[in-house]
Amino acid sequence: MKTDMYGQIVLTENDLCDLYMRDPTRNIKECFVDKKIKLDGIFLSNDNLPLLIEYVESKLSMEDFDKHNQSQWQMPIEYQEMDIAKWVLDCCKNEEELQRAGDELLKFHERNMFPLLQYLKYLVDTMRRNNIVWGVGRGSSVASYVLYLIGIHRINSLYYQLSVDEFLK
Repeated sequence: MKTDMYGQIVLTENDLCDLYMRDPTRNIKECFVDKKIKLDGIFLSNDNLPLLIEYVESKLSMEDFDKHNQSQWQMPIEYQEMDIAKWVLDCCKNEEELQRAGDELLKFHERNMFPLLQYLKYLVDTMRRNNIVWGVGRGSSVASYVLYLIGIHRINSLYYQLSVDEFLK
């Protein structure tokens, strides 16, 4: 398998066949395909699976590629329509928490980052639902109280008096 300049895995029909031949017990239906494939005389279909768009090599710069992807968050509609600011503010227990979360939410909003917060909420909920363990937090992200409330990390930046400006430089 190969990756493109953006780090995306590019699978061909031959790659899928190779995966199957190496491990016939593997469910290759997890590798969504855009047409039926014949493996060992059996046709596999994607009737109930989302389709992958045919791979077309992009000429976008890395920055433009990132901007494009940031507008294409793949998450359920309930998270896309979620009022993430209200959800975050509802998690606050006192005036100090409300003030800090409100200040951070304004900064996230100024940077058009609410879709990112919605996606992170979806990601954390999915990991919790599937008993997937993730880190306690590291780097500048622990300076964000909003990310703490969402569950991205377990460091209460309000308690430790960490400035969100460390994260949103």
